[in-house]
Amino acid sequence: MNFVAGVGIANCDLLYLGMPRIPNEGEEVYANDLKIKMGGGVPATMVTLSRLEIPTRLGTFLGNDIFSKVVKSELDRNSVEYVNLYSGKGVPVAVTSAMITKNDRTFVSHRDKFDITDELIESTYQLCRGAKLVEMHVGFLDAYKKLKNDHMTMVLDTGWDDDLSIEKYADYIEVADYYTPNCNEALKITGTSRLEDAINVLGRYFKYPIIKLNKDGCMVMINGEISIIPPLESVKVVDSTGAGDAFLAGFLYGLFYDYDISTSILFGNITGGVCVSGVGCLTSYVNEKELLSIANKIKKL
Repeated sequence: MNFVAGVGIANCDLLYLGMPRIPNEGEEVYANDLKIKMGGGVPATMVTLSRLEIPTRLGTFLGNDIFSKVVKSELDRNSVEYVNLYSGKGVPVAVTSAMITKNDRTFVSHRDKFDITDELIESTYQLCRGAKLVEMHVGFLDAYKKLKNDHMTMVLDTGWDDDLSIEKYADYIEVADYYTPNCNEALKITGTSRLEDAINVLGRYFKYPIIKLNKDGCMVMINGEISIIPPLESVKVVDSTGAGDAFLAGFLYGLFYDYDISTSILFGNITGGVCVSGVGCLTSYVNEKELLSIANKIKKL
């Protein structure tokens, strides 16, 4: 019970920076810079946790392509313990071209899809077995059910889905102990138009319903009372890519060390806030000492 585990698809981002605008069909626009970096998802959360001195165990899917090599290099550099669960010949990493302008960003992504077999489900179960915390990823439900029966604490972060709903994700919600949607995801999955209504709906399923408020911090309901955990202040947002994964890492750090829910969310606000001050998911971050120092300063205000 001394590590955090997760299985998920890795991402590699091609970041086109300093674009004057997004091109229309048939047009070509030059960017000022291009960076190739590991993207978000479960592997990115594990990297940030490793930087916070939390033992991690990751299962992911890597090939022999150049994009997989970028991910491998980042995992190795950050001492993330990982197992490659992919045995095919394609490109299992999700490759994203992100065009970033001053006011917005847009994405095109692709990966070679593969089946989640009974063998992969069993590998996921064995890899995560014994963890104190498990980050969930859609597709491995049967493994999570077994882990839940083994008394693992399960954390769900669905991300956006055009068909996001309580009904579609009911089985995952039943297994999860925590769920960390952002504003849009919370409204979508609950079918509501106000965040106060959304958090009340989520409160039917979770002891501590949470909604990330982006630059405004995080909403949480504790014993029926709604509170706002403040954001990290004076952050210059450069690129919001990966903010959710960074938040989740800080939040998991708090849960790992048995901090209360409000402090765990505060850790998430700090790691997420620092993340957006750099280009890419993993460029800007805090170490454990810096995280605790910032949290202590905020709590004393």
